[in-house]
Amino acid sequence: MTDHLADLSATELTAFYREGMLSPVQVIEAVLARVDQLEPQVCATYALDPDGARSAARASESRWLRNEPAGPLDGIPVTIKENVATRGTPVPQGTAATDLVPAPEDAPAAARLRESGAVLFGKTTMSEYGMLSSGVSTFHHLARNPWDLTKTPGGSSAGAAAAAAAGYGPIHLGTDIGGSIRLPAGWCGVVGLKPTHGRVPVGNPYPGRAIGPLTRTAADAALTLQVISGPDRRDPTSLPPLHDAYAEPSTVEGLRIGLLLDAGLGLPVDQEVIVAVEAAARTLAEAGAVVEPIRPIITRAMLDGLDHFWRVRSAADLAALPEERRAKVLPEIREWVSTAGGLTPFDVFHGHTQMLAMGAAVDTSFADFDFLVSPVAPIPAFPAEQAYPTNDPDQPFEHIGFTVPYNMSGHPAASVNCGFTASGLPIGLQIAAPRFADLAALGLAAFVQSVSPVPAWPAVGE
Repeated sequence: MTDHLADLSATELTAFYREGMLSPVQVIEAVLARVDQLEPQVCATYALDPDGARSAARASESRWLRNEPAGPLDGIPVTIKENVATRGTPVPQGTAATDLVPAPEDAPAAARLRESGAVLFGKTTMSEYGMLSSGVSTFHHLARNPWDLTKTPGGSSAGAAAAAAAGYGPIHLGTDIGGSIRLPAGWCGVVGLKPTHGRVPVGNPYPGRAIGPLTRTAADAALTLQVISGPDRRDPTSLPPLHDAYAEPSTVEGLRIGLLLDAGLGLPVDQEVIVAVEAAARTLAEAGAVVEPIRPIITRAMLDGLDHFWRVRSAADLAALPEERRAKVLPEIREWVSTAGGLTPFDVFHGHTQMLAMGAAVDTSFADFDFLVSPVAPIPAFPAEQAYPTNDPDQPFEHIGFTVPYNMSGHPAASVNCGFTASGLPIGLQIAAPRFADLAALGLAAFVQSVSPVPAWPAVGE
């Protein structure tokens, strides 16, 4: 057993609860103590609810004593990203421009976690409107990377990734529309899954949007996915229940894997990132997989079209705000949308077609492969105070060339650690699988973890 209860995985905790070796009450107290110790530096949480968590843990303890757990996550400490609604808690979306109105009901994923007996002890921070790959927000404190507090944890699921790396319990729910689970997971050294589109119902569906877990182990991500997946009337794109069994592969013999090292656009890939991803690919090949390089999947026209579509959509959202609230929006976001008025209806329609073109390009790339692997991001984590890696609102998406194609195609894609920079920053490997093969992506992530585990989690502030 690990030295600290807050560092135990969900699968370990469930086994200990079943055997009567631990109580959910003990575990939530350990997690809350960890949060109390580190949160002044990490700034990962929003709307902490220690009293509610203790009450839920006591109820879970009673169920386990009767050998009647509510579900697979009974007694497991969990956080949820603030833009996934939880009953009674306002959803600021990372911005001071939002009216703080308590959410009337749980979003589907939050409801399923509660139904499974999970102990929800708080929510996690996000960037402004979820449109930044950092923790920069006009509402939340600035989230920081537990591996290096001067660096960003990534975003927009900034708090979720930071909480996972810092050991705020085993399971953290995030959202992803262009890389917002995988980028922070990669920069914080944890596992993150953007599921198949529709696998996890979203209360407010939108092209590319997904909800998924950030965890320290692939097995915990799979366990979470099996709880939160399945149809819901609030999401017409939601899929039938996930009945597949998760299994960690004992071999990768014969798997056909495409290796993408150049997105073909955006920021150049850092040499340390290339070395780490190539080493992971070499490990897979030495274990029997057939690894072949592939050409870039998307084009500059596709990424720019997506930018134009999102820019106009965000401009419309901001235009609907009263002036006094619009003035509270982060300046970088206001600057980004300021050029939307110069885009024509043709530009917007063309942008939408480019989102569809991305999906078609991903399908073509999968023609000869079981999996596609790549860096999650072209660079390691950047300074925490920067909104974007480029620090340029006119070039906000130069780092998502590896991640965003799978949002537009609907394919599942996972991030798993594959190494570190010389300065100790994590480097993420992205594993994309065919549609509906979410558990296969996590299985391959588990194989990578088994041959190259994270040697030790960060000692924050030391």
